[in-house]
Amino acid sequence: MKKIFTVISLLAVVFVQAQTKKIVADKIIGVVGDRIMLKSDIDNQINDAKSKDYDLPPDASCYLMQQLIINKMLAIQAEKDSLPVSDEEIEADVDNRIRYFIQQYGSKEVIEQITGKTIYQFREEMREPIKESKLATAMRGKIVENVKITPTEVRAFFNKIPKDSLAFYETELEIGEIVVYPKAGREMEEYAQEELKEFKRQVESGSKKMEFLASQYSEDPAAKENAGLYVLNRNDNQWDPTFFNTAMSLKEGQVSRVIKSKFGYHIIQCLSKNGEEVTVRHILKIPRINEPDIKDAINKLDTVRSKLIAGTMKFGEAVAKYSDEENSKFTAGMMRGKDGTSIIYIDDLDKEMVPLLEKLKPGEFAQPTAFTDPQGKKGVRLIYLVSRTAPHRENIENDYSKIAGRALEEKKEKELQKWFIKNSNTFYVQIEDEYKDCAPIKAILGNTVKN
Repeated sequence: MKKIFTVISLLAVVFVQAQTKKIVADKIIGVVGDRIMLKSDIDNQINDAKSKDYDLPPDASCYLMQQLIINKMLAIQAEKDSLPVSDEEIEADVDNRIRYFIQQYGSKEVIEQITGKTIYQFREEMREPIKESKLATAMRGKIVENVKITPTEVRAFFNKIPKDSLAFYETELEIGEIVVYPKAGREMEEYAQEELKEFKRQVESGSKKMEFLASQYSEDPAAKENAGLYVLNRNDNQWDPTFFNTAMSLKEGQVSRVIKSKFGYHIIQCLSKNGEEVTVRHILKIPRINEPDIKDAINKLDTVRSKLIAGTMKFGEAVAKYSDEENSKFTAGMMRGKDGTSIIYIDDLDKEMVPLLEKLKPGEFAQPTAFTDPQGKKGVRLIYLVSRTAPHRENIENDYSKIAGRALEEKKEKELQKWFIKNSNTFYVQIEDEYKDCAPIKAILGNTVKN
């Protein structure tokens, strides 16, 4: 079953998503302090969960109402305690959500049509729930900041789990990699630039639409879905500087000259400007890497491998010196799983890597091999198998950190519940009769609900 009632900040995300669906009727179903709760807050979340095939418990509305109450109580307390949540943080989140929706729906005009509101009105409606979510998260952090877990508590937590309920883990791997991206030859660089110059000529002459060219010829992996459409904000720092500065300098309708970023060559068309935001469409062409370029990179990493095997160079040192993969500099070359840890599962790997690992023992280095990354760039990588755990039932020896993490979360939840039981009577809470018998709500409020 997919969990849907665990993260307080999720409420703001779902609320904001729900605003893209027009609501026919609404009513107030509860009040916490001076903050109201609407029936649509719950209905929209349930509808959103159903659309994503989540398994909903029969009392889903009770749990959602409980989370709304919790969110508002924590936010109110955070304001009383003057916890720092800056306007800049809130605005950044609002901007991120706007960009997300524009990329999802294609344009601001489509969003305005769906919601029946201007983008300005839409932004204003987002601001308060996002602020409330950030305040609630800050307060939760304050309540549990001193909660720690001991090895004895971890073992006690593990021993409570029924043996037939213990998780089964597939093969777990820890993998390091050094990645080198070969430089394309001058001819291929010039060819990519000439292609883009021709696309620019076609767009400016009106013979072809930028949207069509991007969807057909761009080597941006997302281009097939979004036809190269992106929304940039002046406060963003996630973009390649050359791409960003060029996009920001364009006038509406203007197509840029050919520019070079860390991803390849681009032309960019400015579609619209609205305050701090610029909506653009781009075409990316990556200069072709030829076989001699690949061989040079393989030879380079083969020399590195020899040094690693001989012990004359540490793996982390080799990563810092040779790897072209930006994130590897911050992880010492260790790959990260979906949960952000160093644990990787076979299903998370690309099909080119799996055969390499089958031949390795922990501590060994594979021969350098060519590959294509998720962005379509050709590279060469040296794989280091740090560890491999055989498929197994969860146990305290192999899975201590996972068990400890869950035990710590349970302890934090208990600390939160104690806080609510102790402090709930300091809040004014009024809810509709249909929710007063909800067990999840009684668990945090007891008999403090006002009639």
